[in-house]
Amino acid sequence: MEDLTITLIQTNIIWEDSQANRNHYENEFLAQLKSDQSHLILFPELFTTGFSMQTKKLAETMDGESVIWMQKWANKLNCQIGGSIIIEEDGQYFNRFLIVSKNGIETYYDKRHLFRMGEENQHFTAGENRVVYELNGWKILLQVCYDLRFPVFSRNKTIHKEKEYDAIIYVANWPEVRADIWSILLKARAIENQTFCIGLNRVGKDGHQVSHSGNSTVINPWGENITNLTQSVNFVEIITLKKNEITVINNKFPAFLDADNFHLTDK
Repeated sequence: MEDLTITLIQTNIIWEDSQANRNHYENEFLAQLKSDQSHLILFPELFTTGFSMQTKKLAETMDGESVIWMQKWANKLNCQIGGSIIIEEDGQYFNRFLIVSKNGIETYYDKRHLFRMGEENQHFTAGENRVVYELNGWKILLQVCYDLRFPVFSRNKTIHKEKEYDAIIYVANWPEVRADIWSILLKARAIENQTFCIGLNRVGKDGHQVSHSGNSTVINPWGENITNLTQSVNFVEIITLKKNEITVINNKFPAFLDADNFHLTDK
């Protein structure tokens, strides 16, 4: 397990225009980055469309333009690229968090908790499985926005006296009006799971004139903020997660060894 470098892209999202967003990201962010600069580049939730319920109009497939675009840039920058997009599969629509490398799709996670106050549950199908994937020796739990409110689903299991994962990533379209809740819950997830917690949120107003202030952050296993992206502006932050911080907390404060056993059941 080595250190892990992640590039966070906190950005406005052009409403319901995938091509315009891809062009924006290329010109504003990706063209400025260097090859081998990070292991993973992250975009927010539904980064090609915004938080739209126009699933039939906007959905792509797993071999669609956005996935091809992610693979192209992963190849150019020799890294992996992640973010969620609307995916259609067998007549169902998913808010799917994809991780793509130069070789194609590495893994994906379908958002489990659909935001009923925005009618997401009426337009999307909920995912069924947690996804922990490995990158550079790190085990990473993938989560999307509203999942943040449900700590049982993200609880770090203790397996053979080891933690199930080392970091959680939340990509989001979290409204500014609840920004304080976003910050508090991210810190709670880091502390209770003794893990790095990465929260990447969008900025700007969406098509419903809902404002998003970003407040993206990375929190270490002790609950300390190690970076905060400037509020309400497009911003790139490159942050390195130190493997030593995982080793230190595991040795000095192994509360995870006293965690309760549990298993998840379907609703």
